[in-house]
Amino acid sequence: MTMKTTPSRRGFLAGAASVFAFPTIIPSSVLGKDAPSNRINMGFIGMGNRGRGVMGALMNHKSAQGIAVCDLHQSYLAPNNGNPQGLDEGLRLLNAANAKKGGSDSGVKGYKDFREMIAREDLDAVMVATPDHWHALVCMEAARAGLDIYCEKPITHRFAEGYHLHREVAKRGLIFQVGSQQRSDKNFRQGVELVRNGVIGKVKRVEVGLPSGKTTPQGDTTIKAPPENFDWDMYCGPGEKLPFMEARYHWNWRWHMNFGGGQLMDWIGHHNDIAHWGLGMDKAGPLSVEAKNFEYIDELTEIYDSPVNYDVVSQYPGDIEVVMSSRNTMGTKWIGENGWVYVNRGKLEASNPAWIEEGFVAGDWKGYHPGAGHQSNFMDGVLNRKECICPAETGHRSATPGHIAYVSLKLGRAISWDSEKEEVVGDEEAQKLLMDLSYRGDWKLV
Repeated sequence: MTMKTTPSRRGFLAGAASVFAFPTIIPSSVLGKDAPSNRINMGFIGMGNRGRGVMGALMNHKSAQGIAVCDLHQSYLAPNNGNPQGLDEGLRLLNAANAKKGGSDSGVKGYKDFREMIAREDLDAVMVATPDHWHALVCMEAARAGLDIYCEKPITHRFAEGYHLHREVAKRGLIFQVGSQQRSDKNFRQGVELVRNGVIGKVKRVEVGLPSGKTTPQGDTTIKAPPENFDWDMYCGPGEKLPFMEARYHWNWRWHMNFGGGQLMDWIGHHNDIAHWGLGMDKAGPLSVEAKNFEYIDELTEIYDSPVNYDVVSQYPGDIEVVMSSRNTMGTKWIGENGWVYVNRGKLEASNPAWIEEGFVAGDWKGYHPGAGHQSNFMDGVLNRKECICPAETGHRSATPGHIAYVSLKLGRAISWDSEKEEVVGDEEAQKLLMDLSYRGDWKLV
């Protein structure tokens, strides 16, 4: 098998549909085991810690065929664990994964500009594991090219980006999976089923525990020239071009608002996503959001300008209060009239231990079962066109309270929210801030 001449799945299906005149009825003779319809030509953007891991999981799928890797940095060592990262390592891993399937590396190519990679006509889908401030621009480029997308959480860096992106994905009928992988874990699904089936009674309060921010610099804070063969201007992209320092480079970009949203936005797509799932809020949201008790370390703000500790208090329909906080126990806890359920990674607890015993049936409502796992769920979705367990709108809705909280913090007041319209109620200043899409240079989303 030579990848260089392998057609794309989307191209094959489009051609077959036109030949046979029935887009959804294609003869089985052209849908054999090795037919293009069963191959998914993948491109991978972002070869840091997470990107490498997700690429490996996606490539484990029987239909995956890797043809492209993209990263701005040719080669570097991860600051948090010393593992090799970057374009060279991504190419090595991708070629090794293809080789396991008996494939050739003759068609695998590396890129430093995601736009060149996305322009390939033989691509079917892409993985996006860049820093947060690049998610929307990369995903929108891919969506307009008709590609299915797996994107790490949070889905976007700004609210307005998610607002436009999930609409673009829906308009084009694309398969999109947000990397909120807790949805594909048995414990989280079981906890959600207990809540959704009313086992704990009417929900009164939800406590969402997220990590505290960094209290010391994570690396050298000396301002110096970026590494050779690394385009720092492109890395900063639509955000402000900050002076380069190792302390906010690669993994540690998360703690500066230019690139990420601190621990609040780094984890909101995990535990608040589960809170929303339990409340049935995948396409809805709060009535109001207020930022409280945000704490910063003054001497750190030039390096990291995200909060160290924070509370986000939201009111939801049904007289439910949701408190996201670095002061809560890590995880998600729903508190109802008849008891409570708490879930975290590797942990499921309840006020009544019988509820979490093996064999307990919570009720008729069953959570989405992703099959073999989160990444496999995406690949299966590309093949069968079934919506994934965490599609674009769901990921956007889960992150929305965090975006609103930062506007609330800046203005010093609670923000009333119309989740159906996805807009602020009675506060033009807040609405303008939330919908801001001011980018540096010529970068534009819409």
